[in-house]
Amino acid sequence: MIWLIVLPLVWASLAFILGPGRGKWLAIGGLALQTVLAFDLATKIGAGGTAVGHLVGGWGAPLGIDLAADGLSAAMLLLTQCIALPLAVYASAYYKRDDAAGSYFWPLAGFLIAGLNALFLSADLFNIYVTLELLGLAAVGLVAAGGGAQQVAAALRYLFATLVGSALYLLGVALIYGAYGTVSISVLTPLVTSEAPRLVWIAGGLMLIGLMLKTALWPFHFWLPPAHGGAPAPVSALLSALVVKASFYLILRLWIGPFAPLIAAAEWLAWLPAALGTLAIFWGSWQAIRAERLKMLIAYSTVAQLGYLFLIFPLLAGAGAIQAGVMQVFAHGLAKAAIFAAAGVLIKATGQDTIAGLAGAVNRVPLTLFTFGLAGMTLMGLPPSSGFLAKWQIIEAALAQGHWPLAVIVLAGGLLAAVYVFRVLRQAFLLAPRNEEATAVSPLLEWPAFVLAAASILLGLRGVELMQLVGIVA
Repeated sequence: MIWLIVLPLVWASLAFILGPGRGKWLAIGGLALQTVLAFDLATKIGAGGTAVGHLVGGWGAPLGIDLAADGLSAAMLLLTQCIALPLAVYASAYYKRDDAAGSYFWPLAGFLIAGLNALFLSADLFNIYVTLELLGLAAVGLVAAGGGAQQVAAALRYLFATLVGSALYLLGVALIYGAYGTVSISVLTPLVTSEAPRLVWIAGGLMLIGLMLKTALWPFHFWLPPAHGGAPAPVSALLSALVVKASFYLILRLWIGPFAPLIAAAEWLAWLPAALGTLAIFWGSWQAIRAERLKMLIAYSTVAQLGYLFLIFPLLAGAGAIQAGVMQVFAHGLAKAAIFAAAGVLIKATGQDTIAGLAGAVNRVPLTLFTFGLAGMTLMGLPPSSGFLAKWQIIEAALAQGHWPLAVIVLAGGLLAAVYVFRVLRQAFLLAPRNEEATAVSPLLEWPAFVLAAASILLGLRGVELMQLVGIVA
């Protein structure tokens, strides 16, 4: 667990010391080793059937810093490394040595991955705040890279959102510490009851609102489309596939952990995130259907796909809801990383970033169009993809508890996803005059994207081990 945090900090720092544009081989090697460590940790938790922990410096809670990993956090660590490694290979071909946008991509990406890994392993609320700040500042730096006016504006909007979200979360942590004298999740969980003072209810509300802002759940999504749609393709892929999932993970962790007695005392609260998720699915899909730029279409698709994650909250009292949510996290993470990477290839190949400019793209980059189609299958929820498995599990859990409107929403969202995915594919198959701005693309751009898209399909055929691992929740 320690090395999953230390390694990315080491190679990120070395990449910074080496200078602008350098450090890609350090990053790829470090991520390969981190992937092995994440698989090893997941295997040990799966074999032992219980969570594992580590006392940093030998000091445990409430004075020391605890690291802890159960099936849920191990799954998120595994997803992070398995997406970051192909994207690192992709970025090594995407950024040229003199590309200003890639000058500090490698150190910032390393700090971002370190923040993600530390967040998933942190076992107290204040350390989680520290990891949120590291994660947010690295993400803002990646969005601002290149210095274009639109990128800087999007980065400033993102910075405002992430700082406000972190401030709300930290205020909630301070109120909880004032009420209970601890920020350790393991110590705190048995102390919070349904008779908790009003101060704790306020703290929980502040923390959840702050994390929803960071997750870009509707109507807190205002920062996401310009940030994800305007950043370079490797950055968009990292942000959409991983960063917004971290704050969702924290919401889920708090919901089933310390705040579970509060939710049980007011069951109607579970329908609030589900209602916002429903609006996100329909509003994000509608904006994606209307978008003119390719990456903005994909960014609005992220707003819509995040809505599915919040449909599980009224279902958490029953079996299978957590597994359904995590499968949706994996499906969307793999597919969205692939589809943003494919978009970067399409823009380089055609010389244009509009959907109208994709005409004839199938003749230039057929593998990339196939990749886009595979990732689109996952977003639509077509069998045998992991997206189908995730949506099937949500529908099954909803029908088992008598909440059939949630099943209807899932099906409707899949149909809307088909509209914007096929809108891109249809345009790419149209004939077009020769474009002098079109350029050849490296196989190192096309194949990592294909691997991610193929993984999103193959996971739907073999998701049993992942579901068993996620079932080991502390």
